[in-house]
Amino acid sequence: SGAGGRGAAMDAPPVSLPALIRRKRDGERLRDEEIQSFVRGVTEGSAQQGQIGAMLMAIRLRGMDAQETLALTRAMAASGRLLAWPRGWRGRLVDKHSTGGVGDKVSLALAPALAACGCKVPMISGRGLGHTGGTLDKLEAIPGFCVSQSPEQMQSILEQVGCCIVGQSEELVPADRVLYSLRDVTATVDSLPLITASILSKKAAEQISALVLDVKFGSAALYPTLESARELAQSLVAVGEELGIRTAAVLSSMDQPLGRCVGNSLEVLEALQCLEGRGPDDLRELVTVLGGLLLWQCGMAPTAEQGQERLARALDDGSALRTFQAMLGAQGVPPDTARLLCAGTPQQRRQVLGQAGTREELLAPCEGRVQGIEALPLARVLHELGAGRTRAGEAINPRVGAELLVAVGQRLREGEPWLRLHHDGGLRAEQRQALQDALLLGTGTGTTGTTGTAVSRVAETVLPRGA
Repeated sequence: SGAGGRGAAMDAPPVSLPALIRRKRDGERLRDEEIQSFVRGVTEGSAQQGQIGAMLMAIRLRGMDAQETLALTRAMAASGRLLAWPRGWRGRLVDKHSTGGVGDKVSLALAPALAACGCKVPMISGRGLGHTGGTLDKLEAIPGFCVSQSPEQMQSILEQVGCCIVGQSEELVPADRVLYSLRDVTATVDSLPLITASILSKKAAEQISALVLDVKFGSAALYPTLESARELAQSLVAVGEELGIRTAAVLSSMDQPLGRCVGNSLEVLEALQCLEGRGPDDLRELVTVLGGLLLWQCGMAPTAEQGQERLARALDDGSALRTFQAMLGAQGVPPDTARLLCAGTPQQRRQVLGQAGTREELLAPCEGRVQGIEALPLARVLHELGAGRTRAGEAINPRVGAELLVAVGQRLREGEPWLRLHHDGGLRAEQRQALQDALLLGTGTGTTGTTGTAVSRVAETVLPRGA
């Protein structure tokens, strides 16, 4: 529709917010301009918290169709400043979003690897809330790392380095900050249109060319089943494409932690291993699959598979690690600290990040083969020990964490260590028991060996129609 069509809509008498809430409560469709009016009320503060909560609940219960979800996403993106980039970067601006998991340090390795391949990655990340960790908290475990960067500073870092990982600034998508905090306290976090609009409004404000989404499913994910995660992935891909962003999604399992380490400092160490071409296979797989899709989407690789190979080369040849070191320097980490972290020995790296006062190993209660290690109880205990926060703004202890000493398929003898816990005291008997219960041992016999075969995390890829 042309500008005339929009102008005519704006001339229509505004519908009161209670009337809009009533219409959505009764299952009616909201028009684009009505959704814009609601978002304006949220941003400007004219909508009362009770009214916003009521609208969120009406959307949660009645849903929104694709057009309403798109209108909500656009209105939220337009509620603040849009980032602008040099014309020469067009087509190369990419980002990734994960719906959150345990031990998910993918962004720390993926952003610099993509930059090493020639992309520009203005990654706007979040903090951990509940049992899931946040990328910003992981990076803040590094002394000096500054997640607050203005759009001008972001552009300067992208010019020098190719990637930055920052927090959401006050001026970007202010409507989302209000809605996000209220979704948490109104039990509307799991609403498909609200999740879609929250994620994609921030990506639309970044003005990126291509986006890949890591949508988790499983016992420690927002969506427990593959089917429910697929529904979200399809919604995100469809709306992303309508916004003019080339969008793809990967469905990955989140029943057990990703990689071997959980906890902010420990996850930084594991991300560094991945950046050196080492580290756990499941982490490397996810980093290369997501990165390969992005390189293909923005035309820097003929196929997603070739993109995957190119990204793997950036991990193996040291270019991704050098880019990560440059990003640390550009975001406030002293040069000596960045050098020790990226080129130092494991001991030097641990000294830079600091270690918890207590490191204790949990022992296998009986003999058996490892069937799995449940991520959710592990994350909950670490959260209680100080690794996570219950409400926004709470301080966390970056040194609290756990290392898995075993892999699925491995045979354990009774009394053999399977988990190393890092904490600063206060571990209670029931927490220790919860951790022991997270180890799933089977009695199955079979060949002995240190590790089982690596099981792929990636269940399927969701591409736009016609791709």
